[in-house]
Amino acid sequence: MSTTHAPPTPAPLLDRIGIPHTLVWGYLGLLLFMVGDGVETSYLSTYFKADLGFSETSVGVVFTAYGITAAIGAFLSGGLSDLWGPRRVMMIGATCWATCHAVMLAVAVPTGSYLLILLSYGARGFGYPLFAYGFLVWIMAGAPEKQLGKALGWFWFSFTMGYPVLGAALVSGLKPAIGFYPTLWVSLVLIVAGAGIAFTLLRERSGYQGLAAETERTSLVSTLVGCLTIMLNQPKVGMGALVRLINTTSQFGVWVFTPLYLIEQVGFTAEEWASILVVMMVSNLACVVLFGALGDRWSRRKTVAWLGGVVSAFACLALYYVPALAGHDYLLVAIAAGALGVGMAGYVPLPPLMTMLAPERKGQVMSSYTLGAGASMAFGPLIGTVFIGSLGIQGVMWIYAALHLLSTVLVLAMKPSDG
Repeated sequence: MSTTHAPPTPAPLLDRIGIPHTLVWGYLGLLLFMVGDGVETSYLSTYFKADLGFSETSVGVVFTAYGITAAIGAFLSGGLSDLWGPRRVMMIGATCWATCHAVMLAVAVPTGSYLLILLSYGARGFGYPLFAYGFLVWIMAGAPEKQLGKALGWFWFSFTMGYPVLGAALVSGLKPAIGFYPTLWVSLVLIVAGAGIAFTLLRERSGYQGLAAETERTSLVSTLVGCLTIMLNQPKVGMGALVRLINTTSQFGVWVFTPLYLIEQVGFTAEEWASILVVMMVSNLACVVLFGALGDRWSRRKTVAWLGGVVSAFACLALYYVPALAGHDYLLVAIAAGALGVGMAGYVPLPPLMTMLAPERKGQVMSSYTLGAGASMAFGPLIGTVFIGSLGIQGVMWIYAALHLLSTVLVLAMKPSDG
């Protein structure tokens, strides 16, 4: 007797390209949220100085305060997700961002109050990491393990496409037409829209409750202390946090110090440097999903080590030595910058490597990961500030390269069970 079998139902298109269909609205909400967050990146410091009349030092203090709160928010996102669930953490982040931004625009800027701007903008720094990294933790909990790398790649695609790319493009179009202050109100609209999509349409259930086991959910203080002690009790988790710190340390340093070298010493124009940055970020966008998929199919550890650490190290050196040897050669320098974007994408499979070390404490593990991500915003420029006077840009780029090679050694030593 013959039997017939129905052909297997094909997976939804989104799942086939690596976006879990149950999480798709979160990706869209994140994209809009990060566009809103990125509107200010290219001009806000100039606005504070040129339009509001604050000194460079005062502006620096504002952005330093923002960087500190952003790093704290990044650290809190994982531990609070263990305790309360990613959805609640995202709601806290979105509410913080929207409230503080509205206070800054409605009260602080019109009155020209430096103190209010410092307080409102500084406190707003908690907002985006709680929202964005809360969703990152949600992906770690809700995406199928076999496609986790691709799912993380799409997270970084949405994050990067919104923050430096579309956000900067939006302000370049709106600022000449309506002015920068009204454009900042547009960013608030985008934040509310992105958060609204995520909270009304994202229904994947794992993000609705704390991720830690009931026995692990204790007090807020003990949860946050656990986010720190896990890096000591599980040294390989601490190694992963250090690898994540190194991941974008060079990026934030390059953004600050490479234009000084290329423009002042080599002869590039500011416009050429801006377009080189676009090349860097587009190359990153082109590879984040690809390398996430490669980690799923080949090896997450080897992808991070060779395509992340080694490629980034050589790219950092190329950003110095290519213009030093070839001079004002736009194409070669753009290729070097693109290589750094590729190298940064190589680190995409790192989170599942870390959570495999303590799967029952995913939120706390992700707090160590996001702590490294947040701290790199300050650590990268700090290295340049400390060493550029004595070692020059050449020495600074060697430090960045050496750190990337250190990350290769560290991640190869992590040796999770999947190899």
